Amino acid sequence: MVKVIIKTPTKFFLVSGSSEGFSLLNAFDGALLASGVGDTNLVRMSSILPPGCEEIKPPPVPMPQGALVPVAYAALNSDVPGEVISAAVAIGIPKDGNRAGLIMEYSARAEESVVVAQVKKMVEKGMEMRNREIKEIMAISATHRVTGIGAAFAGVVLWD
Repeated sequence: MVKVIIKTPTKFFLVSGSSEGFSLLNAFDGALLASGVGDTNLVRMSSILPPGCEEIKPPPVPMPQGALVPVAYAALNSDVPGEVISAAVAIGIPKDGNRAGLIMEYSARAEESVVVAQVKKMVEKGMEMRNREIKEIMAISATHRVTGIGAAFAGVVLWD
């Protein structure tokens, strides 16, 4: 018998944020706080949305402090004043609700629109590789013009 230690999530929500900080890590931490997940323990996961997952709207943020939170995310930080950094995630929801969806993450030193277009295209290509028709593509992003030290973060949180 196979024992499942972690339950498969049934819900998801999108979060994003950006921040300046004292250091690169402080800027990243600030972006997490801005997104509502800063007081949790993020468990980075790869990019599959379980079949039948439903979006929680509005997101339940802030989340329980110290919670273990599975998340697929894109993040970028910079210490180059004036630089524009952006992070985005997108989810491909399949037409067949019994099939898994796909999450893609992308970040770059580029304008937000460029990063969002790229991550959506990545979802399209990934779903094409899986021979899954797309019902919907959802995306969220964050962008930041660095003053001193900054970070941008976007994520898909899986929850139950």
